Amino acid sequence: MDVGELLNYQPDRGAKRNRDGDGGAAGGDEDSRGGKQHKGLNAREMARYREVGIEGGGEMRDYDDLSQDRKRILEKLMDRDEEEPEAEPVDESSVKKMILTFEKRSYKNQELRIKFPDNPEKFMESELDLNDVIQEMHVIATMPDLYHLLVELNAELTDIDTLQESEEGAEVLIDSLLEGQVVALLVQSMERLDEQAKMPFDANKLYCSEILAILLQNNDNTRELLGEMDGIDVLLQQLSVFKRHNPSTAEEQEMMENLFDALCSCLMLAANRDRFLRGEGLQLMNLMLREKKMSRCSSMKVLDHGMIGAEGADNCHKFVDILGLRTIFPLFMKTPKKMKKSVSSEKEHEEHVCSIIASMLRNLKSQQRSRLLNKFTENDCEKVDRLMEMHFKYLEAVQQADKRIEGEKHEMVRRGEILDDGIEDDFYIRRLDAGLFVLQLICYIMVEISNSGIAQLQQRVQQILNLRGGSVKVVRHIMRVRREHRRRKSEEFKEAERKRIMDLVENF
Repeated sequence: MDVGELLNYQPDRGAKRNRDGDGGAAGGDEDSRGGKQHKGLNAREMARYREVGIEGGGEMRDYDDLSQDRKRILEKLMDRDEEEPEAEPVDESSVKKMILTFEKRSYKNQELRIKFPDNPEKFMESELDLNDVIQEMHVIATMPDLYHLLVELNAELTDIDTLQESEEGAEVLIDSLLEGQVVALLVQSMERLDEQAKMPFDANKLYCSEILAILLQNNDNTRELLGEMDGIDVLLQQLSVFKRHNPSTAEEQEMMENLFDALCSCLMLAANRDRFLRGEGLQLMNLMLREKKMSRCSSMKVLDHGMIGAEGADNCHKFVDILGLRTIFPLFMKTPKKMKKSVSSEKEHEEHVCSIIASMLRNLKSQQRSRLLNKFTENDCEKVDRLMEMHFKYLEAVQQADKRIEGEKHEMVRRGEILDDGIEDDFYIRRLDAGLFVLQLICYIMVEISNSGIAQLQQRVQQILNLRGGSVKVVRHIMRVRREHRRRKSEEFKEAERKRIMDLVENF
């Protein structure tokens, strides 16, 4: 049979036989069938047919037989299309059957993958079977009324927040875990780990850093214990990796921030500041500031915690000795653009820089203090200009916050509410967040350099205040507010320190 004949053939739907007819009907009239078939021949076939002749009729009969076979095959195909049964309807039972089949094939595939991890040919067939049932399950997506079956049959894989629904059950579980010495068991498991193994970053490091930061957050006993176990050196060693390299993933960045937070918490204990100094923590933080990596913002926060207060005097002197002034003042003069993926804001950056400078002005003596003050006289007192620029910037932000707070107070009084100390403290915290804390640091620096005995600095501060409509009374008021708040909130704030600050303010 010629392939071209099959491709060119177009069946006449009107000539279709009735499948229910008798044999005579199926046989039909030979002349009529032959006539219809001649119409199906193209011109080239008819010419060839005339050339060979039809006297004997043998070849024509062979051709008619082939045509009849071809027609019979096409009719069977058409009948099969008409008789093809409809797809099985998808109902609850079929969905359950699909899921059961899926589970079986999934378990089988997992088993073979575990058994032959390096030989894919062994589990290839199960992979194909699993893919087939997944394709069958696609039909469920078009039937929302059957979604509840998926939830019911796979409830253990759904993320249901039952903690809020049944707190008693959660407490019972926690009590049972504590009775079973779960903490001791975890510690024993951690002791079996090989600390000398050089392994790439994994999730366990992230979890450990987060737990450590939480434990050190508000517990001096834990801070002291970590310091006695050389934990400060361990933290510095782990952080030294990020001196010249940025974290490669978001999880590694989170681990880095957790380690910095843990180190800051440790430095709130005076004894750990000496360990931080002996462990060359200042040198590491200074290098991080110079490298301009993602660790720069957090390293500045560590320096702030290590140098603040009277306990940070040794760290302040050491920071000047390692040429830290060359590092910190460029950051004071210009706030770096926010780095990609950085968690620090412009306000946080300026807060830490001003706090470090204020701590050095408070703690430095003799030669180191002179070196610090000389920095403010360089390049025609450009650092004083920058200081005054920040003063007016944060003064405006605090004034706007004060207006909003005063409006809220009037509204509360109108409603008959009482403004107790708790509400006043909340308002004060809002003012601090709006920029009052940074403004207090800036005013302290202004007062310190004006009372340093260098006339050039005092004149420059007064000159800029007069040019921009500033007031010495505003600076004094801000410092008095700071003193009063610290007097009420901190029992350790010495009277001599308060007197020293007020003497500076009165001489401003």
